[in-house]
Amino acid sequence: MSRKQLTIGILGGMGPMATADLFQKIINHTPAKCDQEHLRILIDNNPQIPDRTAALTGKGPNPTQELHKTAEGLIRSGADFIIVPCNTAHYFVHPLVKEFHVPVLSMIKSTADYVCENYPEVKKVGLLATSGTIGAGVYSEVFHEIGLDVITLCPEMQEELVMGAIYGLEGIKAGYIKGPRKKLIKAAKMLEKEGAEVLLMACTEIPLALRPDDADVPLLDPTDILAQAAVKKALGGC
Repeated sequence: MSRKQLTIGILGGMGPMATADLFQKIINHTPAKCDQEHLRILIDNNPQIPDRTAALTGKGPNPTQELHKTAEGLIRSGADFIIVPCNTAHYFVHPLVKEFHVPVLSMIKSTADYVCENYPEVKKVGLLATSGTIGAGVYSEVFHEIGLDVITLCPEMQEELVMGAIYGLEGIKAGYIKGPRKKLIKAAKMLEKEGAEVLLMACTEIPLALRPDDADVPLLDPTDILAQAAVKKALGGC
Protein backbone atom coordinates (compact mmCIF):
# COMPACT_ATOMS: atom_id res chain seq x y z
CA MET A 1 0.00 0.00 0.00
CA SER A 2 1.35 3.44 -0.94
CA ARG A 3 1.86 5.97 1.85
CA LYS A 4 -0.59 8.84 2.27
CA GLN A 5 0.56 12.05 0.64
CA LEU A 6 1.05 14.96 3.01
CA THR A 7 -0.50 18.39 2.48
CA ILE A 8 2.01 21.23 2.14
CA GLY A 9 1.30 24.60 3.74
CA ILE A 10 3.09 27.58 2.21
CA LEU A 11 3.41 30.54 4.56
CA GLY A 12 3.77 33.11 1.82
CA GLY A 13 3.46 36.72 0.80
CA MET A 14 7.13 37.59 1.51
CA GLY A 15 6.91 38.62 -1.32
CA PRO A 16 4.10 37.41 -3.55
CA MET A 17 6.36 36.72 -6.56
CA ALA A 18 8.65 34.58 -4.43
CA THR A 19 5.62 32.65 -3.18
CA ALA A 20 4.42 32.02 -6.72
CA ASP A 21 7.95 30.98 -7.68
CA LEU A 22 8.06 28.33 -4.93
CA PHE A 23 4.62 27.02 -5.91
CA GLN A 24 5.72 26.66 -9.53
CA LYS A 25 8.92 24.86 -8.51
CA ILE A 26 6.99 22.38 -6.38
CA ILE A 27 4.82 21.61 -9.38
CA ASN A 28 7.91 21.23 -11.57
CA HIS A 29 9.52 18.76 -9.16
CA THR A 30 6.40 16.65 -8.60
CA PRO A 31 6.52 13.39 -10.61
CA ALA A 32 2.89 13.65 -11.72
CA LYS A 33 1.37 12.41 -14.96
CA CYS A 34 -2.10 13.88 -14.37
CA ASP A 35 -3.81 16.46 -12.16
CA GLN A 36 -4.75 13.88 -9.53
CA GLU A 37 -1.10 12.89 -8.97
CA HIS A 38 -0.08 16.40 -7.94
CA LEU A 39 0.22 17.36 -4.29
CA ARG A 40 -2.34 19.23 -2.24
CA ILE A 41 -0.84 22.61 -1.39
CA LEU A 42 -2.37 25.28 0.82
CA ILE A 43 -1.05 28.81 0.24
CA ASP A 44 -1.62 31.81 2.46
CA ASN A 45 -0.14 34.67 0.47
CA ASN A 46 -0.10 37.22 3.29
CA PRO A 47 1.75 40.37 2.13
CA GLN A 48 0.69 42.14 5.35
CA ILE A 49 3.43 40.35 7.29
CA PRO A 50 5.81 43.17 8.32
CA ASP A 51 9.13 43.34 6.48
CA ARG A 52 11.63 41.01 8.13
CA THR A 53 14.78 42.96 7.31
CA ALA A 54 13.24 46.20 8.57
CA ALA A 55 12.39 44.46 11.84
CA LEU A 56 15.91 43.09 12.29
CA THR A 57 17.46 46.51 11.68
CA GLY A 58 15.08 48.26 14.06
CA LYS A 59 13.27 50.12 11.29
CA GLY A 60 9.96 48.27 11.35
CA PRO A 61 7.55 46.21 13.47
CA ASN A 62 8.19 42.62 14.52
CA PRO A 63 6.53 40.12 12.13
CA THR A 64 6.24 37.30 14.69
CA GLN A 65 2.56 37.77 15.54
CA GLU A 66 1.47 37.86 11.89
CA LEU A 67 3.69 34.86 11.04
CA HIS A 68 2.18 32.90 13.93
CA LYS A 69 -1.38 33.77 12.90
CA THR A 70 -0.74 32.81 9.28
CA ALA A 71 0.87 29.50 10.21
CA GLU A 72 -1.97 28.61 12.56
CA GLY A 73 -4.45 29.29 9.76
CA LEU A 74 -2.61 26.88 7.48
CA ILE A 75 -2.57 24.23 10.21
CA ARG A 76 -6.31 24.59 10.86
CA SER A 77 -6.90 24.25 7.11
CA GLY A 78 -5.13 20.89 7.05
CA ALA A 79 -1.43 21.50 6.38
CA ASP A 80 0.68 18.53 7.52
CA PHE A 81 3.85 20.62 7.44
CA ILE A 82 4.81 24.20 6.65
CA ILE A 83 7.39 25.77 4.37
CA VAL A 84 8.36 29.45 4.29
CA PRO A 85 9.57 31.08 1.03
CA CYS A 86 11.50 33.83 2.77
CA ASN A 87 15.04 33.33 4.04
CA THR A 88 15.01 36.19 6.56
CA ALA A 89 11.68 35.05 8.02
CA HIS A 90 13.35 31.86 9.28
CA TYR A 91 14.94 33.93 12.06
CA PHE A 92 11.45 34.71 13.40
CA VAL A 93 9.81 31.39 12.54
CA HIS A 94 12.38 29.16 14.27
CA PRO A 95 11.33 30.12 17.84
CA LEU A 96 7.67 29.49 16.92
CA VAL A 97 8.18 25.91 15.74
CA LYS A 98 7.70 24.44 19.21
CA GLU A 99 4.24 26.04 19.38
CA PHE A 100 2.96 24.25 16.27
CA HIS A 101 1.85 20.62 16.17
CA VAL A 102 3.15 20.19 12.61
CA PRO A 103 6.78 20.41 11.43
CA VAL A 104 8.30 23.42 9.67
CA LEU A 105 10.69 22.33 6.90
CA SER A 106 13.63 24.72 7.04
CA MET A 107 14.93 26.22 3.81
CA ILE A 108 18.26 26.89 5.57
CA LYS A 109 18.77 23.32 6.81
CA SER A 110 17.64 21.87 3.47
CA THR A 111 20.19 24.05 1.66
CA ALA A 112 23.01 23.07 4.03
CA ASP A 113 22.19 19.39 3.52
CA TYR A 114 22.14 19.91 -0.26
CA VAL A 115 25.56 21.58 -0.30
CA CYS A 116 27.09 18.81 1.85
CA GLU A 117 25.64 16.09 -0.37
CA ASN A 118 26.37 17.61 -3.77
CA TYR A 119 29.51 19.70 -3.13
CA PRO A 120 31.45 17.82 -0.44
CA GLU A 121 34.77 19.50 -1.32
CA VAL A 122 33.46 23.06 -0.92
CA LYS A 123 34.86 25.09 2.00
CA LYS A 124 33.69 28.64 1.18
CA VAL A 125 30.11 29.59 0.41
CA GLY A 126 29.24 33.04 -0.95
CA LEU A 127 26.02 34.49 0.41
CA LEU A 128 23.76 36.77 -1.63
CA ALA A 129 21.13 37.72 0.91
CA THR A 130 19.39 40.63 2.60
CA SER A 131 21.31 42.53 5.25
CA GLY A 132 18.80 41.16 7.77
CA THR A 133 19.59 37.56 6.88
CA ILE A 134 23.31 38.26 7.05
CA GLY A 135 23.18 40.22 10.31
CA ALA A 136 20.99 37.63 12.04
CA GLY A 137 23.37 34.81 11.08
CA VAL A 138 20.52 32.82 9.57
CA TYR A 139 22.86 30.93 7.22
CA SER A 140 26.25 31.40 8.86
CA GLU A 141 25.26 29.64 12.10
CA VAL A 142 23.96 26.54 10.30
CA PHE A 143 26.85 26.40 7.81
CA HIS A 144 29.54 26.93 10.45
CA GLU A 145 28.16 23.91 12.30
CA ILE A 146 29.03 21.75 9.29
CA GLY A 147 32.46 23.31 8.84
CA LEU A 148 31.77 25.73 5.99
CA ASP A 149 32.81 29.38 5.86
CA VAL A 150 30.22 31.90 4.71
CA ILE A 151 31.51 35.02 2.98
CA THR A 152 29.57 38.21 2.25
CA LEU A 153 30.13 41.58 0.62
CA CYS A 154 31.47 44.58 2.50
CA PRO A 155 28.63 46.73 3.95
CA GLU A 156 28.86 49.38 1.22
CA MET A 157 28.62 46.90 -1.66
CA GLN A 158 25.97 44.90 0.18
CA GLU A 159 23.78 47.99 0.42
CA GLU A 160 24.40 49.19 -3.13
CA LEU A 161 24.31 45.93 -5.05
CA VAL A 162 22.16 43.46 -3.11
CA MET A 163 19.79 45.60 -1.09
CA GLY A 164 19.52 48.00 -4.03
CA ALA A 165 18.63 45.13 -6.35
CA ILE A 166 15.93 43.84 -4.00
CA TYR A 167 14.46 46.95 -2.35
CA GLY A 168 15.45 49.79 -4.69
CA LEU A 169 12.91 52.00 -6.45
CA GLU A 170 13.55 49.87 -9.53
CA GLY A 171 14.28 46.71 -7.55
CA ILE A 172 12.85 43.21 -7.73
CA LYS A 173 10.16 43.87 -5.12
CA ALA A 174 8.97 46.77 -7.30
CA GLY A 175 8.63 44.41 -10.27
CA TYR A 176 11.91 45.15 -12.10
CA ILE A 177 14.38 42.52 -13.28
CA LYS A 178 16.92 43.90 -15.78
CA GLY A 179 18.57 46.51 -13.54
CA PRO A 180 18.64 44.27 -10.46
CA ARG A 181 20.20 41.48 -12.50
CA LYS A 182 23.15 43.71 -13.43
CA LYS A 183 23.72 44.61 -9.77
CA LEU A 184 23.50 41.00 -8.62
CA ILE A 185 25.90 39.76 -11.31
CA LYS A 186 28.44 42.32 -10.09
CA ALA A 187 27.89 41.15 -6.51
CA ALA A 188 28.34 37.51 -7.53
CA LYS A 189 31.62 38.27 -9.32
CA MET A 190 32.94 40.07 -6.23
CA LEU A 191 32.18 37.07 -4.02
CA GLU A 192 33.89 34.77 -6.52
CA LYS A 193 37.02 36.92 -6.29
CA GLU A 194 36.89 36.52 -2.51
CA GLY A 195 37.08 32.75 -2.93
CA ALA A 196 33.45 31.61 -2.98
CA GLU A 197 33.24 28.09 -4.44
CA VAL A 198 29.44 28.11 -4.60
CA LEU A 199 26.98 30.99 -4.34
CA LEU A 200 23.65 30.94 -2.52
CA MET A 201 20.81 33.10 -3.81
CA ALA A 202 19.60 33.38 -0.23
CA CYS A 203 16.77 35.82 -0.76
CA THR A 204 13.73 34.41 -2.52
CA GLU A 205 13.60 37.42 -4.87
CA ILE A 206 17.13 36.91 -6.20
CA PRO A 207 16.41 33.79 -8.33
CA LEU A 208 13.77 35.86 -10.12
CA ALA A 209 16.60 37.94 -11.62
CA LEU A 210 19.79 35.84 -11.70
CA ARG A 211 20.32 32.93 -14.08
CA PRO A 212 22.44 29.79 -13.60
CA ASP A 213 25.04 30.97 -16.14
CA ASP A 214 25.49 34.38 -14.47
CA ALA A 215 28.32 33.04 -12.30
CA ASP A 216 31.47 30.99 -12.88
CA VAL A 217 30.76 28.82 -9.83
CA PRO A 218 27.57 26.90 -9.01
CA LEU A 219 24.72 29.32 -8.30
CA LEU A 220 22.32 27.57 -5.93
CA ASP A 221 18.68 28.48 -5.43
CA PRO A 222 17.45 27.67 -1.88
CA THR A 223 13.86 28.10 -3.10
CA ASP A 224 14.35 25.27 -5.59
CA ILE A 225 16.14 23.16 -2.97
CA LEU A 226 13.22 23.72 -0.57
CA ALA A 227 10.74 22.76 -3.28
CA GLN A 228 12.58 19.47 -3.86
CA ALA A 229 12.69 18.74 -0.11
CA ALA A 230 9.00 19.56 0.27
CA VAL A 231 8.00 17.23 -2.56
CA LYS A 232 10.11 14.43 -1.07
CA LYS A 233 8.53 14.88 2.36
CA ALA A 234 4.99 15.15 1.00
CA LEU A 235 5.42 11.96 -1.03
CA GLY A 236 6.54 10.03 2.04
CA GLY A 237 10.26 10.67 2.13
CA CYS A 238 12.15 11.85 5.20
